[in-house]
Amino acid sequence: MSGGSLDRSRKGACHALRVSTRGAATRLALALALTVSPAALAAQEQEPAPSPTEAAPTAPREIAFEASELGYNSETDTVTARGNVILRSEDRSVRADEVVWFRETGRIIASGNIRLVDEAGNQLFTDQVELTEEFDTGAMSELLIALRAGGRLAARSAERGANGDAILTDAAYSACPVTDAEGCPKDPTWRVTARRVIYDQSAARVRFEGAMLELFGARILPLPGLAIRTDGRAESGFLVPDVRVTQVNGLELSGEYYWRMADNYDLTLGAYVFSNVAPMASARWRHLTEKGAYQITGYGTLSDRATDFTGAESLRTDPRGYLDANGTFQFSPDWSLTGSIRLASDRTFLRRYDLSRDDRLRSTINLERITDRSYFSVAGWATQTLRLNADQGQVPLALPAIDYRQQVGDRVLGGNLMVQANSLALLRRDGQDTQRAFAGAQWDLKRLTGMGQVVTLTALVRGDVYNTNDILSTTTPAYRGTEGWTTRGIATAALDIEWPFVGEAFGGTQVFKPRLQIVASPDIKNLAVPNEDARAIDLEDSNLFALNRFPGYDRVEDGSRVTWGVDWELQRPGWRVRSTIGQSFRLDAPDPALFPEGTGLSERVTDFVGRTEVRFRNLVSFTHRFRLDKDNFAVRRNEIDATIGSRRTYLEVGYLRLDRNIQTVEDLRDREELRAAARVAIGRKWSVFGSGVFNLTDPEEDPVFQPDGFEPIRTRLGVAYADDCIEFGATWRRDFIDAGDARRGNAFQLFFALRNLGFR
Repeated sequence: MSGGSLDRSRKGACHALRVSTRGAATRLALALALTVSPAALAAQEQEPAPSPTEAAPTAPREIAFEASELGYNSETDTVTARGNVILRSEDRSVRADEVVWFRETGRIIASGNIRLVDEAGNQLFTDQVELTEEFDTGAMSELLIALRAGGRLAARSAERGANGDAILTDAAYSACPVTDAEGCPKDPTWRVTARRVIYDQSAARVRFEGAMLELFGARILPLPGLAIRTDGRAESGFLVPDVRVTQVNGLELSGEYYWRMADNYDLTLGAYVFSNVAPMASARWRHLTEKGAYQITGYGTLSDRATDFTGAESLRTDPRGYLDANGTFQFSPDWSLTGSIRLASDRTFLRRYDLSRDDRLRSTINLERITDRSYFSVAGWATQTLRLNADQGQVPLALPAIDYRQQVGDRVLGGNLMVQANSLALLRRDGQDTQRAFAGAQWDLKRLTGMGQVVTLTALVRGDVYNTNDILSTTTPAYRGTEGWTTRGIATAALDIEWPFVGEAFGGTQVFKPRLQIVASPDIKNLAVPNEDARAIDLEDSNLFALNRFPGYDRVEDGSRVTWGVDWELQRPGWRVRSTIGQSFRLDAPDPALFPEGTGLSERVTDFVGRTEVRFRNLVSFTHRFRLDKDNFAVRRNEIDATIGSRRTYLEVGYLRLDRNIQTVEDLRDREELRAAARVAIGRKWSVFGSGVFNLTDPEEDPVFQPDGFEPIRTRLGVAYADDCIEFGATWRRDFIDAGDARRGNAFQLFFALRNLGFR
């Protein structure tokens, strides 16, 4: 029989005398004899040993026990154990106030405060139970089963069927607590009642017949075919339907069937029915293998789609769908393969059916070998753009991308030496093709001086080879490079000095750390090679002390510069404050074609950049990143992320403003954005929540798209109820952006989840 823990206490428990081979050998021998020998103990007769030709009988199941009192009645041939009786047989156990063995029939009757634990850890509570010598249960009344995986199953009575299944009548199941914090009984928030429940202990499966879901005492939903597992594993069956109303698709009803085909793979089939659009089907396959795991998800339909994104009405009925697959395989401790595939039939399918808001889908594959001293990768990726005005022919396919890094020896000239080789091929259907390969080495030496300074010396050398074709198809001249083959050499040396000072301040500990960096590099042929991976250049606190402040390999910062910075940190009970600020000075003027105006790097003296972080316990988290114009201290970058409150009641705010005055470079467009989210708890179980994303960019900041200065992107508002066993609520969402046949509008959704029934 299955079970878990019961929320009740025993009173008047007494100390039991444990029967063991020491101190009670006579009593233990008596018990074992009564259990396994068919002869009367009173006769004191000794059976002859079996002859060698006789087959030895199968040994009965051995049942060991402990008890405070033990008695034997020779007239009725019964053994009675009283007082905190404990019976054990293999992985099963029974505790009771009294146990009586009827040796002629093999029946065992346990009574009084019974707790039976099976081999899976489930527990059964009742007042009387009949056991066989094989330790199987028989008839019971008023029983409670506490499942180890969670949940309780109560029944008026139970009996064992001919096939060994336990049959419970007038049963109820719930995963909710049945007592409050003070230990007083209470009605569960939800429960499932059934006229009959069949429990197959060998299969760890419980089936309900005539099941009905009750919520807050009201019978609301029949659950035909409901079944659960007592070992926590998933069970095949229908999932609770999802209900949604959107202004675009109308009323949506969706349902799924989960098919657990084996312990290591399953299949989920879904159907979506809409009042305003054609229905859709879905399938998800998941498989765990000896080497790894993968999953494949697909959606498919036949519906109208927009073919003209200029605003004219143009619809065509086509098959539409989406494929999402990913997996990881570990072939050995060093070698692994990771891949993902994301493909959509058209650019508006995901938004029209509210599956994703991504504006690009990336498919990747990566074979890696990682050891303590080396890294090797062969990768490739392809990107499908979902932007309505983007040209798919200009989106590159990267295949292959090879990267190898090796740490050479333990120490080379007292420092660490790392060598690297890298190659990349970018192919476009209607654009520029680029192939790149380089090899280089970097040496780092770090020392701590007697005065406490941390000094780091770095030397880097690299040789590059590029081949590019059709450069005129790239609209930005600074990204084109030179047609055909091009080579270049790179050499960089750097000296980095940090000097931390530690002391007490404001009731805590502070660390004040000035930092100075000197970097020198000869002129590099940057504009002679194409720029594919280093376009979004901007001076930030994260790259202030980087050897190369470009994000990729195609552009390298040359010349000589001095960078200064100051870090300050204060820690006191419950508080942590961190702040940094810095700036760079160049010995010679930078190439104006290399650093566009407004990036903070276009002049000999850079802008000021910094970051401030404030944390107070788990209640306040504040981060501010900024860039100040060196000439007039205008705020060129202002980014704030703040969270205030607890897990149940909180406010999150995110704000970003890029005011770089860049109007000619496509990857460095200015923008202003506000993000906000909040949740307010009402009592212990109810809450209201909301969120919104707003585009605050004005026409001066973005002259290409001419925004109006305040444009909501998406807002959401909802209410939810949640306790320790149920969650439900409703949300309202409004989208403000049209994308082809994915129109703006309102959406309403109901969600519902029950603990231990897999509704979500």
